[in-house]
Amino acid sequence: MGEPQCARPRGVPSPGRGAARTFGSDGAALALLVAGSRRGAQAFGLGSALASAMLKVVDALPESYRDTAAGAAQRLLVDPETDLLSRLLVAEEVPDTIVAAVLRAVFTGHKLRIHYAAVDRTPKWRTVDPIGLVTVREQGYLLATRSGADRTYRLSRILAAEELAEPAQRPERVDLDWAWQERSRRFRTGGDQVIVRVRVDPARREDLVGTALAVLVEEADADGRLRLEVTFQDPRHAEWAVWQLGTNAEALAPQWLRDSLRDRAAAIATCYGVSS
Repeated sequence: MGEPQCARPRGVPSPGRGAARTFGSDGAALALLVAGSRRGAQAFGLGSALASAMLKVVDALPESYRDTAAGAAQRLLVDPETDLLSRLLVAEEVPDTIVAAVLRAVFTGHKLRIHYAAVDRTPKWRTVDPIGLVTVREQGYLLATRSGADRTYRLSRILAAEELAEPAQRPERVDLDWAWQERSRRFRTGGDQVIVRVRVDPARREDLVGTALAVLVEEADADGRLRLEVTFQDPRHAEWAVWQLGTNAEALAPQWLRDSLRDRAAAIATCYGVSS
């Protein structure tokens, strides 16, 4: 038997029921209009299709509901282009021809041949069995298998794609949410991970923790600063994360990280030294 399902306490509404009660039969239209404010569809080249679907649904509504749904959607914004600090979320550009080939292979269940440029590696051709597509923070990913092993490919790193006639070897049903979470877990626990000890200003704690894979130890120093032991994906990741905090963070260990940060700071100081 599977795991028992957690029962919802009496009196606690299920997520989304508030909108359904408020807007009644046009709640579905409101949901579609709000979905249209998300830019994930753009990553898969579905923006125009989504816009067309939205127009058809709105046109089919009774006139009394049409204005209500459209007006309500204007008061809901999902995934704006910038956060409160005006940091721009830049969507990756993927050629339409590549997106189209990937989509066809995913939907038809055919094998896919891709020319893929992995980080710091020479691009190579690979034949994969596509499972599904995921978009996260404006970045699109292809979930697939190759020779039976799970693989995840970033769409922006696919240089060319060709749908093949051969059927893909994949299960008939898939839980993409579970598959993504599982691959994320393996990503966090694999690779050339490094453990770093850092002293950080409490005001910048979230900036550090937000870039780390895991926090192993955390304690407060007498001067109010926090002393953390955190895990990063690799040395380059660790150096970038600490460097961006400037004097609000100090790497305590390992020594190679301290040396690298010192050398980088010295190089910048030399660059901006007093001109003769």
